[in-house]
Amino acid sequence: MVSLRVSNYRRVDSNRMAGRKRKSKKGKSSGAAGLLLSLLFVLLLAAGALAWLVLTPFGPQGETFVELAPGSSSTRIGEQLEASGVVRNQYAFVLLRLIKRGPLRAGEYRFDHPVPMIDVYSRIARGDVFTKAVTVPEGASIFEIAAKLQQAGFGEAQDFLQAAVSEVGLVADLDPHAKSLEGYLFPDTYRFARKATPAQIAATMVRRFRTQAEQLGLKGNMHAVVTMASLVERETALDNERPLIASVFTNRLAKNMPLMTDPAVIYGLELSGRWRGVIHKSDLSYNTPYNTYLHAGLPPGPIANPGLKSLRAALEPAQTDYLYFVAAGANPQGRSLFSRTLDEQEHNVAGYREAVKKAGGG
Repeated sequence: MVSLRVSNYRRVDSNRMAGRKRKSKKGKSSGAAGLLLSLLFVLLLAAGALAWLVLTPFGPQGETFVELAPGSSSTRIGEQLEASGVVRNQYAFVLLRLIKRGPLRAGEYRFDHPVPMIDVYSRIARGDVFTKAVTVPEGASIFEIAAKLQQAGFGEAQDFLQAAVSEVGLVADLDPHAKSLEGYLFPDTYRFARKATPAQIAATMVRRFRTQAEQLGLKGNMHAVVTMASLVERETALDNERPLIASVFTNRLAKNMPLMTDPAVIYGLELSGRWRGVIHKSDLSYNTPYNTYLHAGLPPGPIANPGLKSLRAALEPAQTDYLYFVAAGANPQGRSLFSRTLDEQEHNVAGYREAVKKAGGG
């Protein structure tokens, strides 16, 4: 009987210990679940805060510029954006970078209204830098380009004119005789950074010229071709007349006749500071190297910056025996009048004057 009681006591103690173990395991499981729930709650809060920082619009109400230097770290970019009032929190931007990955592009960015941080990030990732557009028309001279750049806010016109001379080395391989970049600043619409220098602007335009010249297959005496193209460009705006104008100049050069083209005379007056806005009879006898009434042959260099069609016309002039023309710009009928002989030219000039009278020009 004694042994039976002892055995029973052992079974009771064993049951009690098993119960305590079950309770201990259950306690540990509940603690771990609570910790996980707490951690999940913190993560949800953090995710919500990040979503609010990233997706809620924020930013300046007025124009604000931020310039990101090449090689800037995410931390540095975030600091600049927060300091400029473009994003709420620089660390959120850095975290967004870690999530999105990919390069961020240097340059100057313009912000003028609140946007979500994700939009700010996307703009910088795309390299959507701030630029200003400048359109250089075909046939514009360095003087006209300089004036346009000044009007667009790219410094003083004189600064660009100086760069057009000092940066002539940009075309030394194309035209060793060039005294300036005149003729090699390709006409087009450009977008320049707000702080672009005259030298940078000139280099961009020369690069565009090189690209177009290569596509055109421009070879040989570049100086002569571009100079001829600039004369063609200034004499007509009509595409179908360009090869004809080029043929007149080519034929006159072959006969050693002076080209007698007013745009070249005007250019010489501009270089001399004597251009009065209207060409006078006395200007035709004023001696400059560009006075094609006094000097036979091509002028010393281009008088403007020709477009692709005038360059092509200079390369491939029409095959004609024309020696004279009345330019379209001087004809109320809106087209040039070509002639083979001086008598025909005088007849065309008389017709032009009559047309001017009928148009009320005196």
